[in-house]
This record gives sequence, C-alpha cells and structure tokens, in this order.
Amino acid sequence: MNRAMTPAMKRTAALLLAAVAGCALAPASTGPSEGDVQNVLERDFHARGSAKMDRIPQDRLQRVCTETRDRPAADVAKALEAEQMKTIVYPEGSLIGDWKRGDKSAQDGRGMTWNDKPGHQAGGSCYNCHQLSPKEMSYGNVGPSLTGFGKTRGNTPETQRYVYGKIYNAKAYNACSQMPRFGTSGTLTPEQIKDFVALLLDPASPVNQ
Repeated sequence: MNRAMTPAMKRTAALLLAAVAGCALAPASTGPSEGDVQNVLERDFHARGSAKMDRIPQDRLQRVCTETRDRPAADVAKALEAEQMKTIVYPEGSLIGDWKRGDKSAQDGRGMTWNDKPGHQAGGSCYNCHQLSPKEMSYGNVGPSLTGFGKTRGNTPETQRYVYGKIYNAKAYNACSQMPRFGTSGTLTPEQIKDFVALLLDPASPVNQ
C-alpha cells in the first residue's frame, strides 16, 4: 500500500535532491573563500558585552592552521612555534602559586562571554578538556588526563617553567594545539597561571593524590 508523503518527508526529499544535484553540477573547487567566511562573520556577529569584534580576525598562526587543517609543514610549524614562544612572559620569582585557588579556578567555566560583567575574572574551564583528579566523575577528553602530573614529572624549576609556558601559550609547543592561549589572550592572569602550576605540581594537590 502506498503512503502519502508528509510535508516533513517532502522537505527532506527536496533537500536530498538538492544536495545530490549540487554535488553533480558544482565544480570540485567550489566553496566559500576566506573572504566569504570573513564577510559572513562580520555580518552575523554583533559585539555585545565583553565579546567584541576583535575576536573575528585570525592572526597568522590561526590562518595557517585553518588552511592546513591543523597540519602545517614541519618547517612552518617550527617557525610558528618559535614566534609564539617569544610571547610568553614569565613573572619574577617563584612560578608556584596556591593549588587551592588553582583548583577553584580550574573548575570555573565562566568568563569571556557576552553576559559577563566588566572586570569579571575568567576561570580556566580546565575540566572541559582534562581529567584533573582521579575522583572526578565527569570531565572532557579533548586533552590528556592530568592525574598524577606532578608525581610523574617532578617539581623542578624546569618543569615549573614548562607548565607555566604551556598554560600561557600552548601553541609555542604545538602550533595548532586546541588549547587556548590563556596568557597571550589575557584570559588568565599571571597569578592564576601560577596557581595552575601549583595545582599540577604540588604533592598536596588533588591532581597528585
């Protein structure tokens, strides 16, 4: 028995036919240019609160990673990483802060959104990408688990400097890393980054339990 097509089924069929026709007729190179994408972003994104228009333009590193789908040639990646390394500013004195403050900030997902109040200090949102403690029940897996980080790597000045630099600008170590440039962008303060260094390296931190 034949069934009449519902309006939803007709719309779905029309979309499928259009897609097939587009694939058959459009040249393989057809697609939005970088300028097209930029124009759409500028048209549809509206500055509001702390979200300003300066978030739209890509810098050189971002453009290269976009164009190569995060796989630039080795020599290009090395050059980009060297450029990013120069952006890291290390504070004077100890790079170890307070792990308790670091733990609180790591679990804070607010900040840098349009409805945040002016002057609101952003959190790290670390749990979105990493497991921070063996006791955590829910966490992201975009980045590696950080459990036992200090136990495995120790707490030497060299390790502290590496951790501080990686949080400040991860792209200095991996050009197309998905990790934000927390220090370069001003998302986190030097004191917050020092607290994260403590969270990862202090033996008393839940990370190392």
